[in-house]
Amino acid sequence: MAPKPPKAAARPTPTLPGKGVRVDELDRRLLAELQTNARASTAELARQFSLSGPGLQKRLNRLEESGVILRYATLVNRQSVGLDLLCFVQVMLAHHRPDSLKRFPGRVQALPEVLECHYLTGEMDYLLKVVVTDHDHLEKFLFEKLMVVDGVDRVRTSIVLKEIKMSTALPLMAP
Repeated sequence: MAPKPPKAAARPTPTLPGKGVRVDELDRRLLAELQTNARASTAELARQFSLSGPGLQKRLNRLEESGVILRYATLVNRQSVGLDLLCFVQVMLAHHRPDSLKRFPGRVQALPEVLECHYLTGEMDYLLKVVVTDHDHLEKFLFEKLMVVDGVDRVRTSIVLKEIKMSTALPLMAP
């Protein structure tokens, strides 16, 4: 009698970063503080939240490794670096074939002017948040970069006249 082949190792179920991670009230308060001041030192945060330094670091490591904390960033005033025009560009694809839908996000990720790209329901397929230096830059971006992407049918552009609110902080504290 031939020996039985070994059982295949169970593959872990892929999960989205941060999904299924238990975030308690202290984590929420810590995340809210980090959204306000990501440069706060570990010692400063430990004192503020009445934790030991190693205890705080262990908590931060868990939040980082699980994907709850995606990354730390520096927010730059766009006008101070000459990026004066903020726009929202709605994009409609000509085809809704799976290959077209898969290719578009990769092409858009390569465009540095695109700050955000959202896949939508409704009439338009994507909403892009775009920053450029001026109207000439916007025209070049639209006609030389975006409209030449395979599958793009129509674009509708709105120029922001004034930012009323701009935030990257999530509302973590429950009402």
